[in-house]
Amino acid sequence: MKRLTMLLVVMLVAFSLVSMATTIVEERIEGINTLDSDWCYDTSSGEVIWQIYDNLLRYNGKTFIPKLSTNVPSLKDGTILDNGKTYVFHIRQGVYFHNGDLLTPQDVVYSLERSIIFSRGGGPSWMLAEPIFPKINGAYVDTIEEWATKFAGVKSYSELFVEGTRTPKNDKYKQALIDAFQLVSKAFEIKGNDVVIHLAHIYPPFLSAINTVYGGVIFDKKWAMEQNAWDGKANDWWKYHNPTREKDPLYSVTNGTGPFVLDRWSKGREIVLKRFDKYWGAPAKIEYAIIKIVKEFTTRKLDLMRGNADIIYAPSQYLKQLESIPGVKVLKGYPSLRIISLYFTQSISPKGNHFIGSGKLDGNGIPPDFFANKDVRMGFEYLFPHKSYINSIWYGQAITPNGALPSIVLGYDSKNPPAYHQNLAKATEYFKKAYNGKLWEKGFKFTVVYNTGNDQRRVACEMLKAYARKINPKFKINIENELWSSFLSDMVAERMPMYTSGWGGAVADPYYFAQPFYASSGTLGAFLGKAYKEWAKSNMDSLVNESMKTLDPEKRAKYYEELNVKAYNNAIYIWLAQPLIFEIQRANIKGWTFNPTRPGGAAAGIDFYELSK
Repeated sequence: MKRLTMLLVVMLVAFSLVSMATTIVEERIEGINTLDSDWCYDTSSGEVIWQIYDNLLRYNGKTFIPKLSTNVPSLKDGTILDNGKTYVFHIRQGVYFHNGDLLTPQDVVYSLERSIIFSRGGGPSWMLAEPIFPKINGAYVDTIEEWATKFAGVKSYSELFVEGTRTPKNDKYKQALIDAFQLVSKAFEIKGNDVVIHLAHIYPPFLSAINTVYGGVIFDKKWAMEQNAWDGKANDWWKYHNPTREKDPLYSVTNGTGPFVLDRWSKGREIVLKRFDKYWGAPAKIEYAIIKIVKEFTTRKLDLMRGNADIIYAPSQYLKQLESIPGVKVLKGYPSLRIISLYFTQSISPKGNHFIGSGKLDGNGIPPDFFANKDVRMGFEYLFPHKSYINSIWYGQAITPNGALPSIVLGYDSKNPPAYHQNLAKATEYFKKAYNGKLWEKGFKFTVVYNTGNDQRRVACEMLKAYARKINPKFKINIENELWSSFLSDMVAERMPMYTSGWGGAVADPYYFAQPFYASSGTLGAFLGKAYKEWAKSNMDSLVNESMKTLDPEKRAKYYEELNVKAYNNAIYIWLAQPLIFEIQRANIKGWTFNPTRPGGAAAGIDFYELSK
């Protein structure tokens, strides 16, 4: 009996060792929001979608590689045509979806069209909409709503429908909706086993736009329709447009072609992925990938030390502590696609605005056009202690940017322009020059704002406040924090004189940074006030637009370099940090590679397909 018991123990231990060897566990702090690529716009959800679904192409950190397309379109081989407006993709054959269906070109077209018509508010569909739709009044179109509205001759999309429904008010409006979809459908053509995509205009980042997990993955058309997703028709697409998350039929179910299948999702706790043995590439080296949500750093650390977790997230202040643990390795120093900045609102909305105090340059406030004064902005540029901020708050895991472009994208030049660094003598010089000396004599009082819970941004505000008071006791800066929803509302209303926020790109193309920061209509620039927008229309917009009219990388790079220099010379933003990516693993984990476009929650992105023990 003892011998039998001993044998069972040995068998159980052996099974456990095999199981652990074929399973990798990641512990992080964020849960996921959705499993639908067309809804997803957060890195935590994106990391999971990356494992389950494939795109036509993927960026591997250096170049595009074929996935469900066997080719990367290029001018050289004739698969980019019409001066950059037509792209030909050879669709891989013999590819299985997780339910056993075979991939077809029809699946590819359905998936990309669905992404565009899905177009949930604040979602990722704009990346495909911009190259597919013709421009309106010279501007890119970010959503199908814009063309439907234009065809109907109304001011807003909601006017097309009976109030509280998705029923068009009349036949004219219904036809306008159908006509808007026709602009999408005519962009896609199937020729044999090829998918041909016709763009409305040259769009240099197009390959980047379709390689992201945010709206670019390929679904099984038949399966998706069985789940009550879009039925593929032109005459009712609006019923599937911009749903709430929970009413999205693909919110919690999956059927991809990727190397892992969804095994189970325990919301708020963990998600378990299982190897897909019929994957078109070689099967994954591990059988299971498990992502657990563990909020407390101490718990994550203990799990890592004991081998219960293979990969964990930790804030940068704990890196040295983790590096000293036997059996643990910390991979660090990789540049991210994120830029964190302090923003100047050059024309502040004054009505009932406590952020600007008295609203006058009298020592108890600032006038609404305070930051339209270049001398004021220059003073603040030299006031901020960049080096101590990076060292004390980021623990060296960030670099000081010199503009809107991260250090790894086309057009970045580390020396031109040079990054601003603290120089209190120069700061004093500019502040004394502003308003012909009145600013220095009277002083100022205003409020700088950051989003609640973000300590790195809070400390940036505190540093600015301390050094302003240091050079002149009459320089008074109050600090407030707001919940994200209120913060965004005040930003859009142009109420905050100065605030701090970040911007992250899903793809490594300079347009996705230059346009938001610098263009007068950019996601960020559009809310810097009338004075900035008028200046940007004359100085920045043409350069942003010209950068999108050529596929030549050298020509594009020159436009982005010039934009950065203009922003530097005019002190448009205070560039705070470009965070560096780090990865914390057990020492026996093999195969991790750096890829700045791979989503990864609060940590570096994980591709479980490349990992082994």
